Amino acid sequence: MSTQSASTGHLQRRLGLAFGLAVGAGSVIGSGIMRAPGVITNEVPDPSIAMLLWFVGGLFILLSANITAELSTALPKAGGFYVPVREAFGDSMGLLAGWATFAGYTAGTAAVALACADFLGMIFPWAALHPQMLAASIALVVTALNWIGVQEGRLLQICGTILKLGLLSVVIVIAFIVGPAPVESTATAGTFVGGTITIVGIITALQLIYGAYDGWYSAMFFAEEDTDPGRNIPRAIFRSCWIVIAVYLALNLSMYIALDVATLRLSDLPVALVVERAFGSIGMTLVALLAALMAVVTLNALIMIMPRVLFGMASDGLFLHTATRVNRGGTPDIALLVSVVLTIGLIFSGGFVFVFKLMGALGIFVTVLYGAAFFTLRRSQPDLARPFRAIGYPVLPAIALLVSIALLGAFIFADPISGLYMLGLIAICIPVGIVLHRRRIAHRKNSLGTT
Repeated sequence: MSTQSASTGHLQRRLGLAFGLAVGAGSVIGSGIMRAPGVITNEVPDPSIAMLLWFVGGLFILLSANITAELSTALPKAGGFYVPVREAFGDSMGLLAGWATFAGYTAGTAAVALACADFLGMIFPWAALHPQMLAASIALVVTALNWIGVQEGRLLQICGTILKLGLLSVVIVIAFIVGPAPVESTATAGTFVGGTITIVGIITALQLIYGAYDGWYSAMFFAEEDTDPGRNIPRAIFRSCWIVIAVYLALNLSMYIALDVATLRLSDLPVALVVERAFGSIGMTLVALLAALMAVVTLNALIMIMPRVLFGMASDGLFLHTATRVNRGGTPDIALLVSVVLTIGLIFSGGFVFVFKLMGALGIFVTVLYGAAFFTLRRSQPDLARPFRAIGYPVLPAIALLVSIALLGAFIFADPISGLYMLGLIAICIPVGIVLHRRRIAHRKNSLGTT
């Protein structure tokens, strides 16, 4: 593969609205939502309350999208959350936001690759024997496709997202048509109805729902490569949110119609129960194939996003400069190589589980920093060009920030260990960021002195 000069450091503007929608909705709606109805119901065994929590989660991402649409168009650079946080608070917080984002995506990529292998293992016995090897192979194939160029990854994302949304819609329609199972067909029917709903259970459910919605903002990572970011990125972000909210509410409602609460609480894959009732024993195979497809499309989005985070950090001197190299296909190939090597390491070590725990509170903390950066930049850079200006400023953005702060407090309350990890990473990033900033200032002074 011939490449452009490693010193170019310029991404190519090849993407548009269709890709923004596909990467936004396609990275969020994955195989995890097929398990989520049962997991959430186990925490909150009341369908009305559970549906309300899903609705609240949808409102929150719309409020957050209002902030993201402004920041990603005002600063249309690769890097996602990292870009405005560094612009507002400097290298230390930028470093924290960048590495937290990258670590979360790396762990997510490893987990999605393993999930894909697990679903294939439900169909093909040989696949179940070596899930880690299969997961790594799947990740490498998708990486190779993206190594060729941005257009190849773009086509897979768009076509795959259309296909999986279509198939998931069929599953939702089937659930509504099949209707509820006879009570006598479920031995444990009614066992859990009226179960206790606790504050911790609601917080845990909200945390899971927050995770299920996470990724709606994915289009912002590609703002530097969009042909018209000021117009396309806000449209992609908001429309992705509406698509995800509609699918999630419809799927959960269909599961509550087709299955009783007791069955949902006991099922790891409630969608399979519904499809099996419609198609018989082949139903599980169909669901496994759908889940594997959904995982591959999500995997492609994650593999495209990871190197953009490293590229953005490297462009600002917070990562190796070689990570800014872009090949002829428009892919930051060195950054992609680093990303996939770390991902495969997590796949074989199982370290992604630790990273997920580490990212529990840190992810929402970065969201808080991002919201705070919005207000900081409004004050410090009032003349910054803003192709999209947040609706209802300052009230709606303030509500989004306050909710993020409340979620951070609730998540730390439910999982104090994550809070300690968060404080540890902050303690590391602040001095490292200061050192890197001083080195960059010294380098600039030396460069000026020699000219």
